[in-house]
Amino acid sequence: MTATAVMSQSDFQGATHEFPFNEAPINYDAGRSRGPIAKLRKQIAAGKTQLEWDTARGYLPALLKHLGISPDSQMLVFSKTSLQRDHISRTTPRALYFNDQSYIGWMPGAPLIEISEVDPEQGAVFYELAQNQLKRPEIKPSSRCLTCHASSRTLGVPGHVVRSIQTHPDGEPDFNRTLGEVNHRTPVGDRWAGWYVTGSGELAHRGNGVGFNGEPQPRSAKKVIQLADPERYLRSTSDAVALLIHDHQTHGHNLITRVSFETRSMLYRYGHLNYLKQQTEALLRYLLFVEETPLGRLDATSAFAKSFEKAGPFDSQGRSLRKLRLHGRLFEYPCSFLIYSDAFDAIPKEMKARLYQRLHEILTGEDRSETYQNISSRNKQAICGILKETKKDLPEYWNKNFRTQETVSK
Repeated sequence: MTATAVMSQSDFQGATHEFPFNEAPINYDAGRSRGPIAKLRKQIAAGKTQLEWDTARGYLPALLKHLGISPDSQMLVFSKTSLQRDHISRTTPRALYFNDQSYIGWMPGAPLIEISEVDPEQGAVFYELAQNQLKRPEIKPSSRCLTCHASSRTLGVPGHVVRSIQTHPDGEPDFNRTLGEVNHRTPVGDRWAGWYVTGSGELAHRGNGVGFNGEPQPRSAKKVIQLADPERYLRSTSDAVALLIHDHQTHGHNLITRVSFETRSMLYRYGHLNYLKQQTEALLRYLLFVEETPLGRLDATSAFAKSFEKAGPFDSQGRSLRKLRLHGRLFEYPCSFLIYSDAFDAIPKEMKARLYQRLHEILTGEDRSETYQNISSRNKQAICGILKETKKDLPEYWNKNFRTQETVSK
């Protein structure tokens, strides 16, 4: 089954229909972002924070430090799919760095650093930072990115998109061989065309090569040896674990934004949520990895994997939704860490109450539908236990002792 087919089965109407996010109640253009980059902008403007200048990479190291983004998250993409496409090539790929809320795009010699964040209420918000050494540099909002980042590829809302596109040797995309948008449901064999990939172990994928290479291959490497000057980058890797988490996170954020927008619009216009069942279930299926593509075994030495897992939160047994499995599936406990995100927390309380009710039904086995039967009773119990201790706004009925219906029936 192709990635496009999987996506069309799993997403609601937002997959092809643009949401009117510049109208009430969203008013995207008039909104004020509350994300980490918006806060950093204010601190710089007020003189409370200074971005240190690096002679080799400009403001990149300082941005990563102030935003709490690990350099180990580095991913390298050589397809010319950025506003600064003329600076991208096989020997000067675009470096991407990210954490749960923020994304940074940098390439050697480019005049701008590309920056974005996921605002709790506005969805993706985009910025740019000129690579000129100034006492007080300005991170400027950028609307140019919305041409591609507010379309059917992002569920019709301001969002992020990951694409797998075969390229010519110079990095020029071959749009006749586009493998589509990528998320955790996309077969790995269709992912990462136009990207460098290191540490991918047994995974057969489209990365590291140009042109159409027939069947996907496990083209892995310890370092990105194709780079003409790897010393220009913060790392010599384009980490497969980072790519996998990035694939999951970007689409997950878009789904959360779409559900939030739909909810706010429905409440604003009608005062109820009677017609949002599809949206609710689409988000739950994604958060619970119902349609995740099976994974082969990955390299377990990823530096990014170690830093990602350490972020927690952890329950009293030391369990966390960030615990990676890296064999068969991405996470040990199939429930997304995005449930802790500011964007999820900002979903209107009426919708969040519905999501928590359905999630409780699924995890306790009250929901016996075929959709969630791929989650084992053991994993349902573990996820429920982790959430009870680490998710502070759960309804009171979550605190009752329980055994899943599957366990009881056994």
